[in-house]
Amino acid sequence: MAPPRYRGPDPPLRARDEEPNRNKESLHDFDRLDHLVRPLRGEFLALEPTARELLFTAARTPNSFTDEPVSDEQLRAIWELAKWPPTSANTNPMRVLYLRTEPARERLIPHLAEGNRDKSASAPVIAVLAYDTQYTEHVPRLLPFRPEIKEMLEADPVHHQEQARFNSALQAGYFLLSVRAAGLTAGPLGGFDAAGVDREFFPEGRLRSFLVVNIGRPGDNPWFERLPRLEYEEAVRLI
Repeated sequence: MAPPRYRGPDPPLRARDEEPNRNKESLHDFDRLDHLVRPLRGEFLALEPTARELLFTAARTPNSFTDEPVSDEQLRAIWELAKWPPTSANTNPMRVLYLRTEPARERLIPHLAEGNRDKSASAPVIAVLAYDTQYTEHVPRLLPFRPEIKEMLEADPVHHQEQARFNSALQAGYFLLSVRAAGLTAGPLGGFDAAGVDREFFPEGRLRSFLVVNIGRPGDNPWFERLPRLEYEEAVRLI
């Protein structure tokens, strides 16, 4: 009999970073952050207004970029921040390929939709986000208190890949916010030939691209007019 399917998004017993026998000091990690998570005086959010603008309310998707370079340190800092939010069973299936050299970026451009090519050509760095089809290889290390999750996921190949795509999509959102947190702009693109990108950059077949992200500082006339969003009353129900 095949083992039962694990569907997530949360590990079946405990939160992603919580082990049954954590040391006493780690139990108080959140307590040490208590002053950071309390809402600001007179507000309902703990995040400072300037940080909200940087990450959310004033952040925009650019259509052009300056030629100001993005450093190795910035690219590393983006990942070091983006890796922390949750994924199902802490699986972390997303992988990132940074294209910074001109020859590398030129290899990508023909695989983009025609309307996306100019904006990507102007970006100093382009990130290709992909999911690892063999992500469960790392489960025993990433979820040491439930290593059997590896076999549970692999017992159902369809669900195994559904989880890879779902959790990578979560991580893509974290990645975009991390780019903004680095003081850079992020331009995500879904208009590209994924099969062509995979042949070009991931010929071994293990990684599957699902999003392209232009990264840099905004150039000339970088924005369209700000588009509306749904209001709370339109999108949220409370029962």
